[in-house]
Amino acid sequence: MAVPACSDSKPDKPAAAETPGAAVPAPPKPEPISVRELPLPPVAPSDEPGACTAAINPHGTGCISRSGGFQSGGYLPDGEHVTARVSFVGAPAAPDPASVYSGDQLIIVRTDGKTFPDGDAWKCVTCGVPAANARSTNQAMDYPQPFRDGRRVLVGTNIIDCGDHPLTDDACTPAKTHIYPIRWNDTADGAGKGGSLRELRIHPDGVHLGFNSFTIANGRFGQFAYLGRLEFTPAPTIGTPLAPRYDVVNVTRLFDPTDIQPVSVDPKNPGVLVYDRDALSVGELRGFSADGKEVTYIGYPEESSNIDVFAADLTTGTVRRLTANPEYTDPVDLSPDGNWTVAMDTRGSDRQMFLAAMRDVPPITDVITTSVTSSTRNNGPRRFFQPILIDRYGDRGDYQGQRINASGDGSPGSVNDPNWNGMADPKWSLEGTSIVYWQALAVSPACGGENPLPCETPTAQGGRTYRMMIAELTSRKPTPAPKVTPISDDVPWGVKYESGSEIPTRPHVPAGTYTFAGARGGSAKVVVTETADKIAIETVEVTYTAYTDNGVSTLNGTEKVTATVPTLTTSKVDWYSDLTQTVHAKDGTTTTNTKKTSSDGFHLSIDVLTNIFDATGTLTTTIDGKAYRQPANHR
Repeated sequence: MAVPACSDSKPDKPAAAETPGAAVPAPPKPEPISVRELPLPPVAPSDEPGACTAAINPHGTGCISRSGGFQSGGYLPDGEHVTARVSFVGAPAAPDPASVYSGDQLIIVRTDGKTFPDGDAWKCVTCGVPAANARSTNQAMDYPQPFRDGRRVLVGTNIIDCGDHPLTDDACTPAKTHIYPIRWNDTADGAGKGGSLRELRIHPDGVHLGFNSFTIANGRFGQFAYLGRLEFTPAPTIGTPLAPRYDVVNVTRLFDPTDIQPVSVDPKNPGVLVYDRDALSVGELRGFSADGKEVTYIGYPEESSNIDVFAADLTTGTVRRLTANPEYTDPVDLSPDGNWTVAMDTRGSDRQMFLAAMRDVPPITDVITTSVTSSTRNNGPRRFFQPILIDRYGDRGDYQGQRINASGDGSPGSVNDPNWNGMADPKWSLEGTSIVYWQALAVSPACGGENPLPCETPTAQGGRTYRMMIAELTSRKPTPAPKVTPISDDVPWGVKYESGSEIPTRPHVPAGTYTFAGARGGSAKVVVTETADKIAIETVEVTYTAYTDNGVSTLNGTEKVTATVPTLTTSKVDWYSDLTQTVHAKDGTTTTNTKKTSSDGFHLSIDVLTNIFDATGTLTTTIDGKAYRQPANHR
């Protein structure tokens, strides 16, 4: 059956077209989507050695954990297999042959209902790999992404390689498989274990790698994104590990501190602030377009408190906004033809609406609030994501994409069971007719106890609290994936990384009183206060007077936010908001929207890594008569 288009949290907002002024077509009609669960190894009743008995898995090919240690990956080139990381538990002790089915491993899963020669729908690629073939490997095993050669997979900060054999082939045995660590040199002399890499994404050319790295500068926590070339080093002589490895070389930081920033002082008028929506602001790299020409990333908001994903051309730096709904998104993948985005998004949950439901508010306070507004999306390990299909021209008007798994009765275990939440990353098949994604079930303390959400009894085999799903776009015809030649090592708008160089800081608006003009009328008075050491902005106070960017909505009122950093990864905001927005409809009617804090303000402290909501006071945004309130603490 056809899955209806999303209508939740719909903004009256034009599309984020490819280029300003470009013609935007009418939104697509909902298309038929069939969703089903993919098979995984059976669940062990416990983690105790020997718990995975022949009665549970007669083939002796292992059992997996009931919860944790799982992540789905991408498609192999044939479109009939996908990768996944699993945590095997309950294996018998050596010398039992099944003892190799233990710990975090890479498996490939058939999507076509067929099985491997041993009768399983999955195959463990890394189980039993000899120690000599896996020297000094890194512990991280997340985001398993196949190379397009079908022989290698990027897994965490390692590359799994089956030599001349496709991973699906019977000839790809543990003895033929190697696991190589990835190293990024961050010292001038080349010594040491190398820099820390996270959220790695393989470029479609199979030669380049995108990654992120946390930073600590001036006592503050941050992150930059990078692009580098993978170079195999069979016998390294410097740096650790001194074992066959992949080195990331010719690295570019996707940030130039001398470039225009999203919010800056007008160089021609020092009393004026300006916002440049075309400014490159790569916060966290999320991937690449299928043709390899664009990098996708979480960028500086285009509207206040609205965290979206953008794409930038690696050569020209041209930026386009991929999502515009006021809810939060970051896990995305672009279709092989470049015409669609699949995103894990909180839209429909109202999770972020207390912050972002008011549209067309310029992103001024966001110079100090983005770490907080992006961290409220989760309740600890619980996500509020669902997979959303969006066309190239983005959210616009009533079109807010199509929820991929909307079909179902909402009952426990159904494809649209609201207690099953999407996780990162969804992935397109290379011929563009299916999408694989995975979900995790809400578990205590995100449900049960004092939490009003009751914990659901898992319906998955063995009480498993995660599942891997495939969405088949049944009306689409396969199209070949674009052929990708190796891109240049150079990104003209980035800065070449020099090993051992000082970590840059992101420029900020200096203390002062500024005017910020509306594109179609009115203005805002902005007062910026810096920290005592002047390394960051501490307070932003904005007063809007008949401010409008579009001639449709007019904004009046005040908003003041003070941000402090109690610990390295914790952000605290003291927020005072009293905004009134008047929206003039084409039929002459008007609607009044508000964004208001309680008289004592809204005070939120949140760790950017754990995402536990803990606030006093209230912040409520009311749109067209509907009030969106903040979540309860620890919810």
